[in-house]
Amino acid sequence: MDLNQENQDQERSDGINLQPQKFDRRRLASKYKWQIIVLVVAVACYGFGYRMGRSGYIYLPKEFKVVNQSDQAQTVDYNLLWDAVNTVNQKYIDRPIDQQKVLYGAVKGAVEAIGDPYTTYFTPSDLNNFETSLKGSFDGIGAEVGKKDGNIVIVAPLDGMPAQAAGLKAQDIIAKVNGEAVSDWSVEQAVDKIRGPKGTKVTLTIVRQGKNQPFDVTITRDTIRIKSVKWEVKTVNENGASKKIAIISISQYGDDTDGLFSQAVNEILQQGVQGIIVDERNNPGGYLQSAVDIASSWVNPGDVVVTEAHSDGTSQIYKAEGNNRLADIKTIVLINGGSASAAEIFAGALHDHKKAELVGEKSFGKGSVQELVDLKEGGAVKVTVAKWITPGGINLNHNGLDPDIKAGLTDSDVTAGKDPQMDSAVKELFK
Repeated sequence: MDLNQENQDQERSDGINLQPQKFDRRRLASKYKWQIIVLVVAVACYGFGYRMGRSGYIYLPKEFKVVNQSDQAQTVDYNLLWDAVNTVNQKYIDRPIDQQKVLYGAVKGAVEAIGDPYTTYFTPSDLNNFETSLKGSFDGIGAEVGKKDGNIVIVAPLDGMPAQAAGLKAQDIIAKVNGEAVSDWSVEQAVDKIRGPKGTKVTLTIVRQGKNQPFDVTITRDTIRIKSVKWEVKTVNENGASKKIAIISISQYGDDTDGLFSQAVNEILQQGVQGIIVDERNNPGGYLQSAVDIASSWVNPGDVVVTEAHSDGTSQIYKAEGNNRLADIKTIVLINGGSASAAEIFAGALHDHKKAELVGEKSFGKGSVQELVDLKEGGAVKVTVAKWITPGGINLNHNGLDPDIKAGLTDSDVTAGKDPQMDSAVKELFK
């Protein structure tokens, strides 16, 4: 638009009539009265805004409508947040305050206030650490860390990694990291503190069920590289009978799992095994599709492996595909408190379709789906968007799986080189 034209349009919008009119004193007084009122209000607003601007904030009163999973609308006034931040900003003794840190803290607190340990806000630094962990090689102690009942816990120490060598166990509660209390930390904060360069040490204060007092465990960090599937074929004897069995250990469902598992299946079928033990103890999970694909080696094509139930009432059903070439071989799945997420999906599918019995201890109970949503300024929100339901209707989130045959494993068993859980699984193969 031409500048002159724009000025003319502005004049017309201000109500100025360029045609001559009769003089009207009362009308003129009324007109100026309202102009004075508008001017006073404008000056007051400017003064208020100026004071707020000097404190680092623009005060914008708003109402937000929050819709929960039941679609029940709730109206909340977020002015409380602005008031609290502004009060601290004006009165805190050690200024200036790092406003970026305040913002990150406010967002993280708001997101985590919903009470789900897997829904969190990632600062740009947190997001970088999280993405690094997905690449499959990083420096740390080699343990999956989660949150349960408000505590930071060891979900599973990974096989052959420093955490396992130091004696950490699934369900151990981490009370402190290098002397710092973790009670108000998120999982991501704990992971960030526990990780570090190869060769450096980290000290964890552990609370373990059955132990009266917390104790410290110092671990030397190493580069964590995980081979997710190991297997062996051996002949076992039980009550005078002999069987050739395969033991397949799956430590997680990662990038290499499908390929390694396929190699294992080809080898054990060539050797004509009569029984299979799938060891998922301390398997923290991993890729959903990998668990579905491997379960398809037992579950009939087209049968449900797991249902992903979303908060809006919709669901996505994952079904077995391909050749279920292990379906006719008696199978036992070993689980414990460190078996979580995708590991529970696999075990639940085989159990509910009567393709396997479960032996060991109750699983962890982490059956939820997270989506990573990028936000501006380089951060992101990881939010739980769905829960997993087994074919038999078990909600894996929080509930976990109960074994058909309970069998424990104590510290003294490990020290003595015994494995009563594996022994129980072998016995079940002979029944």
